Amino acid sequence: MQDDTQQTEVRESVTQEGNATVQRQTVAHKSQVSSTVVAQRVVWFIVGLINAIIALRFVFLLLGANQGAAFTDFVYGLSGPFVAPFLGIFGEPVYGESVFEISSLLAMVIYTLLGWGITKLITLARPQDEV
Repeated sequence: MQDDTQQTEVRESVTQEGNATVQRQTVAHKSQVSSTVVAQRVVWFIVGLINAIIALRFVFLLLGANQGAAFTDFVYGLSGPFVAPFLGIFGEPVYGESVFEISSLLAMVIYTLLGWGITKLITLARPQDEV
């Protein structure tokens, strides 16, 4: 799969300086990324960001982080809407203050699969010679 278009241009010039002939070469390299690749990268960035937030939630719950702490509350509030559709599918084992939230793991898998599906859908619009 070609991610970008690359062009290399070589320019030669010959000049006379005194009794010597000087030959110079200039090389210009230009690279352009297709809009399809940019769209795929944006999708993967968003999926990665969502998964990172959910992973923080999972680790905080697993380690029994203090829910009264501002950062912990921020992470739970930010990740809550992403995990909410998956809550209650499986039981959540609790060991004292620690919670093994299977819903978070399931959410990360599902969002990764959705990201993969969206990026494959984006490539359907790409011309055949780019695939």
